[in-house]
Amino acid sequence: MADLSTDTAGIQSPNPFWIASGPPGNSLRQVRLAFEAGWGGVVWKTVGGPVIDTAMRYGGLDVYGRKLVGLNNIELISDRPIEVNFAEIAQAKEEFPDRAVVVSLMVETERQAWHEVVKRAEQTGCDGFELNFGCPHGMSERNMGAAVGQVPEYIEMITGWVKEVATIPVLVKLTPNITNIESGALAAKAGGADGVSAINTINSIVGLDLDTWETRPSVNGKGSHGGYAGPAVKPIALHMVSSIAHNPELAGLPISGIGGAHTWQDVAEFMLLGASTVQVCTAIMHHGFRLVGELETGLSNYLDSKGLASVRDLVGGSVERISSFGDLDLNWQVRAKVDPDSCIGCGKCIEVCRDNQVDCIDWENGTVNIGRVAKVDQHECIGCDLCSIVCPVTDCITMEEQPRVLQELNWNGLNAKVGVPGFSDETSGITWERFPAEVAPLVDSHGFHNPSTADTGEPEPV
Repeated sequence: MADLSTDTAGIQSPNPFWIASGPPGNSLRQVRLAFEAGWGGVVWKTVGGPVIDTAMRYGGLDVYGRKLVGLNNIELISDRPIEVNFAEIAQAKEEFPDRAVVVSLMVETERQAWHEVVKRAEQTGCDGFELNFGCPHGMSERNMGAAVGQVPEYIEMITGWVKEVATIPVLVKLTPNITNIESGALAAKAGGADGVSAINTINSIVGLDLDTWETRPSVNGKGSHGGYAGPAVKPIALHMVSSIAHNPELAGLPISGIGGAHTWQDVAEFMLLGASTVQVCTAIMHHGFRLVGELETGLSNYLDSKGLASVRDLVGGSVERISSFGDLDLNWQVRAKVDPDSCIGCGKCIEVCRDNQVDCIDWENGTVNIGRVAKVDQHECIGCDLCSIVCPVTDCITMEEQPRVLQELNWNGLNAKVGVPGFSDETSGITWERFPAEVAPLVDSHGFHNPSTADTGEPEPV
C-alpha cells in the first residue's frame, strides 16, 4: 500500500486530505469527528475579530437534477470568541498530535494586531498558519480578506509582518478574484511565506427566485454577492494552481490546493498540477466527514495501480505538460469514430456537429436492434471532440489519432517564419488573402484544416 503521508511547507500530515477553513472546521466537536473519520488535517475556520452572521447564508446551484454543483455563501469568519477557538485548537492538537492543525487568521491591517494574534495562536501548539487574504464578501468591505489579496503590495507587507514573529510555517490563502493569481503568489513569496493555498471562493451571485425576484440566498428580501465554491469551480482552481506551479519564479513554493474537490480523482488532479495537500469543504457540507474513506481508498488503489510508492510522487507530475497555445502542434490530428454496436441512435452527435461545427456526422443503417446509427465522414471531421463529449454512451465515440502526414508545426514557429499581421511588415504574416506556403494547401471551406490519411491516403514522409 502506498504511503499517503505528506509535507506542505513543513506541515506534516498522515494523508493529503485536509478540511478547508469553513463551517466543517469551526469547533473541537467537529474537528474531533473529522479526525476520527480519518482526515489528515484541518485549517480551522478563520479566527479574528467579532462578526455577526445572517440567517439564510447559503445558495445552492443544481444542474440537470444534480444537487449542489455550486455553492454560494455569505457566511463570515468564525463567530465564536477568539479565546474559545484557541482553547479548542490546543485541545484538538493535544488529542490528535499526528494530524495537521493549521489556524486561519484574519485581522485588521495593522502590524501590531497581526503580531498579537500570531503570538496568541502559536501558544495553541498548532502546526502552521493560513493567512486569509481571499474572503470575497463581508470581510472585504472591512478592508480585510480579498481587499488585501487583490493588492500584491498588501500581501507582501502583511506576510512580512507575520513572519517577523511566527516560528511555524505560514501559508497565504490567495483570492481568485484577481487578473493573475501569480502576482499574489509572488508577493506572498516576497513577504517570506512558506507556501500558498489556492484558491479561495469566487465572487458570485448564484441565482434568483423568479417568483419573488430576490437573490438566493435572500435575507429579508435582500441579497449580496458571496463566495462561490463546489465542483463547478474546480477547473478554475486547477488552472490557477498550475499557473503558480509552472511559474519559474515560484519553483518549489509549496501549494495546498483548494476548489471543488469531491473525489479521489479530483485530489489526484490537484496534486499532479503541483499541490501537496488538497483542502475540502463543500463536499463535506454535502456528504459529511465520511467522505474521507472514499478518498483514501480510491487514491491508495490508484497509486498502487500506477506502481507508486508514495503520494508525493504525484506532486507536480503534470506541470510540464501545461503549455501555451502557441506551442501546440497544429499538425497533430485525430478523427472521431462511432462504434455502431454501442450507438443508441439518439442523434445527439449529429445535431451538435451540424449546429456547432462542420456537419460531418450522418445516419447509416444500423443493426437489427437499432435501425440507424451515426457515422462520421472522416474527410470532413476536424477532430474537435465535441461529439464524444456530448455522447450519452461511454466510449461509443472515440477520438483516434491519425498517422502523421505533416511535420510538427506550432503557431509560434509559424509566426517566426512569416510574421504576425499588425506586428510586422505589411508584406509578411498570415492574412485571409495570403497564406504562406507552409499552410496554403491546408485551407478549405472549414478554414485551416489539417489533412489526415483520410484525406491523402497513405502518410507521406515527414
